[in-house]
Order: sequence, then structure tokens, then C-alpha cells
Amino acid sequence: MEVSRAMNVTVIGTGYVGLTTGAALAYLGHRVTCVDKDPAKLELLCRGKSPVHEQGLEELMSLAGRNLNFAHRIQEAVKDAEVILVAVGTPAKSNGEADTQYVEAAAREVAEGLKKGRLHCLAVKSTVPVGTNRRVSQVVRRVLEARGVGDKTTILVVSNPEFLREGRALHCTFYPDRIVVGAEQPEGVDMLRRLYQRILEQTFDPPPFLPRPEGYSLPPLVSTDPTSAEMIKYASNAFLALKISFINEIAGLCEKVGADVTEVARGMGLDPRIGSGFLAAGLGWGGSCFPKDTAALLAMAEEHAYTMPIVSASREVNSRQRYRIVEKLQETLKGVRGRVIGVLGLAFKPGTDDVRESPALDVVRILVERGAHVRVHDPVAMDNARRALEGLEVEFFRDPYALVSGAEALVLATEWPEYRHLDLARLAGTMCTPVLLDGRNLFDPEEARRAGWTYMGIGRWA
Repeated sequence: MEVSRAMNVTVIGTGYVGLTTGAALAYLGHRVTCVDKDPAKLELLCRGKSPVHEQGLEELMSLAGRNLNFAHRIQEAVKDAEVILVAVGTPAKSNGEADTQYVEAAAREVAEGLKKGRLHCLAVKSTVPVGTNRRVSQVVRRVLEARGVGDKTTILVVSNPEFLREGRALHCTFYPDRIVVGAEQPEGVDMLRRLYQRILEQTFDPPPFLPRPEGYSLPPLVSTDPTSAEMIKYASNAFLALKISFINEIAGLCEKVGADVTEVARGMGLDPRIGSGFLAAGLGWGGSCFPKDTAALLAMAEEHAYTMPIVSASREVNSRQRYRIVEKLQETLKGVRGRVIGVLGLAFKPGTDDVRESPALDVVRILVERGAHVRVHDPVAMDNARRALEGLEVEFFRDPYALVSGAEALVLATEWPEYRHLDLARLAGTMCTPVLLDGRNLFDPEEARRAGWTYMGIGRWA
């Protein structure tokens, strides 16, 4: 197939999804305008700076050059857009349901700015409840009718869920497992196929810092109805959350019977029906997706008088995991009250500064509630963690070695690569009691013990 021409694209929202997607499409040759209403964020973006920590993103923004622009007003940005991607937040309501007010508000402003007599495609990338595509279509239609251009303007509303992994967002964008499009009309699928054609066919020159993986196969475009596309996103995240909770539950039993969960996970993962991904025992899952999406899935089920005990159990196991960590310290130290305890890692996962629903912060809060003196460190998430932990008596350290001086225990909470290369003997030598709780099974137990530590992992009996 001949490479399609460049398209005019507007991306609404400049968070992880919006900015990553916009920068990637601009690098591929499309003319992209990213819209955000936050003046401080826009000022940062116009200087070539990313408001989120994502490896390679600022470099990609620079490579995109004049193809990537930023704007404040949606109505102005969408006038000449062929494709509009909505990538705004959908925070959780008190009942767990995803709040779509920002998606609908963006759709209204889009409809207010569209030119009559043009064909546009509005793609919802935000993670939204089933039925949102129908509702957005109605919102857009009503605005167009109120403007008197309902029969003169064609807008195709499609679902285009994202499957990005923070810390690897650019990799997931350029080399995806699949691209999902849910549309009622085939023209909507065709427009997004054109938008993503160079990714689908891998006909672009990879960014210098992100080479194409060896053996990478062309990604499929999954064309389906909007409702199924919306459900694919929720079902995918729920299943991944289930895998993590499952191995954490197995880890608890491994400790009881004398097995090593890392060996168990390795043996399980070799079965292609299971796979090795998301089978690392630890503190559990967090971030902006799994907690919110599993809660939203349960809220949708409740709305339809349907129970989902497996998803519910995965959330319970995940919450319990934080307390199991603290209980291990309680038992080893004979109580944490008054103890000086260091925590390495605050982001919910390595490669990001995102601390939303971070297991590490939960552990910090529990320790503080139980009277411990807590010291913390993270390579990139310190500022976000300060805001999240405001009001708690927590000491922030820029140097891991200074953090452990005189401490009575150390918790590895986020598996940053930098921590793997720490001098364990040097760390242990400055501590009051060198107790290491390896919450991500990052370190070799025997190596840690030779360095002078009392070592505890997750699901490791020996």
C-alpha cells in the first residue's frame, strides 16, 4: 500500500497518553496540535519540556520539529483537523465509576469548533466506561444541531483505546502489540488506519534512541464495534492486575511451605498459555490504570446487577500486600514504633515519576501511622511524592547512603535499576541493624546476606 499523506491531527490533553501520542504522530510526519488548558503546562511544552517524566519524550518532541504545536483553545485547534484524539483524564468517582465529564466537555468544544461541510473523525483514547462512545456521539450531534450545521458536517466518533505502559510509552506507541479501533462506520476505521499506517506497516525510520526490536512483527489493527473496543481496554488491564495479584497470593503460600516464588514464576511463565509477563511478586500494583480501571469495571458490573468476584479478589489481595510488608518488619524488628526505617523508591514503577496509587507510598503511610520514623528516596519522583505525602512526618533524602545511616531497616519498594548497583556492604555498614526487606525481589538473597544483611524477600522462604 502506498504511504498515505500527512494528516491534520488535534490531540486534546497532554498527559502521558496525549503528549506521547501527539509527539509520535508528529515525528511520523502528521501535522499535530496538542491542546491543554493549563497555562503553566503549555509554557513548559512550548519550551520543549515535558511535564511528565517519560524516557526519550523530550528528545522526540525536538525531532518532531514544526510538525508538533501546542494550543490553549480546542475550538481553534480543531477547525482544520481531520482526526481529533481525546486523551483527557477520567478520574474515579466515589463509587469507583470513571468520571467522563472531561471527555464530554472536550467533545462539546470540538463540536463547537468544527467547520461545516467537512469530514472529521473524533477518536476517544481516554479509558471510558462502556457506552461512552454512544454518549459522546449524542453530545456532538446535539451541539452541531444547535449550531444549525448538523446536516452539513460529518463527524465519525470512534473508540481508540490506548495500551501504553508508563516508562515504556514511546516503545508501546511505535511498536504496539495491536491497535484497536471501535467504529460504527467503516469510514472511521479507514481514517485511523491512515493515521497509524506507518506504524501498522513499520515504514518509518525509528528514532535514534528507540530502535525497532529484533524480530518485531507487524501489529494487527483490531476493527470492532465501539462497545467491544471500550471493553477490550478494561478487560486487558483487569487481567494483568489479576496476574500480579495471583502471583502475590502464591508468594504468601511459598513462604509458608518453603518454596521460592521467583522459581515458581519462572516455571509457570515458560508455559506459553501463561507467559512470564506480570508474574513478579512484590508490593502489588498501583499507578493511574489498574486501580482505577478495576474499580470502574466493578462499578459497571454493579450497574448491571452483575458480580465479578475474581476482579474483587484481585483488589483485596493487592491491598493486603502492603500490610504484609509492614507485618514482616513488625515481626523482625519486634515492632516498628520508634524505629528508623528507610524506603527506596516512591514511584509506582521504575521509569516514571508517577506516584498515583503507589504501593511504596501506602507502605510509607502505614509505617508512619504505626509510629515509625520514615526516610525516603527516589531517583525522579521526589517532588510528586512530597506533595502526595504532605502533612506526614517523612524525611526526604537525595542520597541512598545518607538515608540508611543509623537506620534499623531498609525497604526496597520500587525496582529502579539504580538500586541494583548499590554497594550493599557499604549500606549495611552504616546501619544500626542491617535489615533489608526486598519488596521487589531485586537483590540476590545470598549476596545480600554475605554483605551483612538480614534479608527478607517476597515469597522467598530461604
